[in-house]
Amino acid sequence: MNRGFAAVLVLCTALGLAIAEARESRPSQGAQSGPSADPYANNPNAGSMQFPLAAPAGKDSGAMTKPLPGGINQGPIDEKNWKYGHAFDAPANSKIWNPVKLKMMRGEKVTGGTVFASSDPSTYCAMANAGYDFIWTEMQHDSRDWENVAKMWQACPHAKAVPGVRIAYADEREIQHAMDAGALVVVIPTVRTVEEGKAGRDWTYFPPLGKRSQGGGPAFSADFWGGVPGGYRNTINDNVVLIEMIETVGGAAQAREIAAIPGVDAVFAASGDLGNFSGYKQGDPDYERLINVVHDAALAAGKRLCGPFAWRDRPDFTCFQAGSETAAIARGVAAELGPMKDTQGKPEVGPYANKK
Repeated sequence: MNRGFAAVLVLCTALGLAIAEARESRPSQGAQSGPSADPYANNPNAGSMQFPLAAPAGKDSGAMTKPLPGGINQGPIDEKNWKYGHAFDAPANSKIWNPVKLKMMRGEKVTGGTVFASSDPSTYCAMANAGYDFIWTEMQHDSRDWENVAKMWQACPHAKAVPGVRIAYADEREIQHAMDAGALVVVIPTVRTVEEGKAGRDWTYFPPLGKRSQGGGPAFSADFWGGVPGGYRNTINDNVVLIEMIETVGGAAQAREIAAIPGVDAVFAASGDLGNFSGYKQGDPDYERLINVVHDAALAAGKRLCGPFAWRDRPDFTCFQAGSETAAIARGVAAELGPMKDTQGKPEVGPYANKK
């Protein structure tokens, strides 16, 4: 036999065995190896299911106006008057499993550490285990994509700090990417109107409170929240934390209405952009008036009040954004080195000669 032909024959035989082994190791029909939006993924007996309430073949069932026997909703299909069912109710007396939500409900102070520049999972995990309550993954001002965020969160989904994110804007795609990836804290920036505030709420929550679609993702998996008591779908509405940021003069004018939106847990008085959009700086009466407006809105609605970590002693503020991972590294090195910090050698020549 020709040596070349024999080699090809051996290769094909090995490939065939590998394919056979892969087929044997596949999950049986209906088994689900991960989160899926496939409606048939959990049907182990495809083709044998019965549909006693299905429309008759080839005929108009009249379902638009005629309810089926035993149906709760009577009369024509009308979304505004639809009585939502109980299939996704949280179990009676179910307990809160998101530690950030739990602390907020108790009125305790919570702090988010910011991951701004890094897309490295090890850096994220170091921040997530450094002592913060949640991680504020920055998606408004950073250029990373959701694939990067998902990889970071998947590296340590049950770190001490829960995964959180400031999305770019109150948008269905942005927020559902965040929620499906496993976010437990969602921060909506520059909320200028009640309509924007409601949009942020709608895409964060499942029905009946919101409009979030159920499409699978890491959040549903056992590695994240798939194993929580009561199940993820039925309990996430009670556990997600939604923070809406007041950053403009227009937003401040509607702050009371924004804070009062059902599902909003906290309003954030944005220290930087309230100055940017108002033309005043911290300490100026006009600037401080805007901060006090957000303060009053939170108190009136019974919601938490958030701000920068520097305001942790400001009256009634209980929710804070701390510095970025790069700032944390600098602070940590300074604390570790003490008087040995910045004592590098000073050569007389070369690129380091003039370093300060």
